[in-house]
Amino acid sequence: MMTNDEIQASTDHMMADVRAYRLSRVLAMLRRSDCSAILLYDPVNIRYATDTSNMQIWSGRNPSRYVMVFADGRVIGWEFHRCEHVWDGIALDFELRSALGWTFFSAGHDAQQRAELWAAEIADVMRCRAPGELRLAVDRLDAVGAACLVRHGFALMDGQAMMEMARTVKSSGEIALIGESLRACEAGIERMRRELRPGITEQDLWAHLHHENIRHGGEWIETRLLASGDRTNPWMHECSPRMLRQGELLAFDTDMVGPHGYCSDISRTWTVGDTRPTDAQRRLYERAYSQVHFNMDLLRPGMAFREFSEKAWKIPDIYVTNRYSCVAHGIGMVDEYPSIAHPIDWHEAGYDGVFEAGMTLCVESYIGEEGGSEGVKLEQQVLLTRDGCVPLTECRFETHWL
Repeated sequence: MMTNDEIQASTDHMMADVRAYRLSRVLAMLRRSDCSAILLYDPVNIRYATDTSNMQIWSGRNPSRYVMVFADGRVIGWEFHRCEHVWDGIALDFELRSALGWTFFSAGHDAQQRAELWAAEIADVMRCRAPGELRLAVDRLDAVGAACLVRHGFALMDGQAMMEMARTVKSSGEIALIGESLRACEAGIERMRRELRPGITEQDLWAHLHHENIRHGGEWIETRLLASGDRTNPWMHECSPRMLRQGELLAFDTDMVGPHGYCSDISRTWTVGDTRPTDAQRRLYERAYSQVHFNMDLLRPGMAFREFSEKAWKIPDIYVTNRYSCVAHGIGMVDEYPSIAHPIDWHEAGYDGVFEAGMTLCVESYIGEEGGSEGVKLEQQVLLTRDGCVPLTECRFETHWL
């Protein structure tokens, strides 16, 4: 048995490898795009590139910290007020500066003036670190900031596309961290199952997932998608004070950002009171289960997104209107590229690409008849290997209903 010191040393070594791998992916995308630097505001992208995190939900709404990564590996971090400590222990070639906030919340009616000062500093950094370079990738930038950089002569590139592509293929260390997040999520799901009973409210039940996430070092939950009874159809009702009733369906989608900032995205459907499902409930469940597992068996590296969409399980006509928004999607720190559209939606929402080994994906299903009284939501998180899909969670399906 390993000692605590040995466990910590092993964890530190793994985290060092994960950080190096993720940064190398960002640098490779910059070089491939012939771009000297990327300016990051999205807290998830900053976490991916530097493994620093600071009030992610708040800073996602309030652009208050930002990072520039250069193609040669140097990093400049502009950190929020007196928060330099969030960089402690980060083994990067980085320089820290104080962030300049120029949103209306931060600057009031001086926002334009502050934005000009901000852009001047960015331009000065680029002149010093990448002389003569006018191509700058940005992931998320308000119109005022973008206009200021353009006035300084910069040609802005789509940094979000670069970061999405960088994040696509996971290292073995990342898979291990995703596993830690999923174990926390599974603990929350099991707690919900234990507490599920007639009379509890949807909100009270959902709180048990939050409890286990925070207790295990997780971070936040992106949605509140838990619904019961007739609120399961159509899907996308968020949890409410409604009290659960014996024998009705209860469905949820975890969307949980857990330990180390990795997302656990699992959907399951149960009956309240663990009752035997009605024939109608069982038929819905069988079709959702079939959709998820048929599509898991279909997925292979090298397959084009469009081919997968066209060959995917055919949704019976009575359920097409209420179909889920995609067939499958990437998953990492949050929902990621790609999002695979249904054939019926391909003209408006589809785009092509190729699946690669090392992608982590969520295979989706929602089955509910338009105007029906209930619906079933299922989703499985998987790793795509050279041989096909491997489930990343052991969270059980209700196979005894089939």
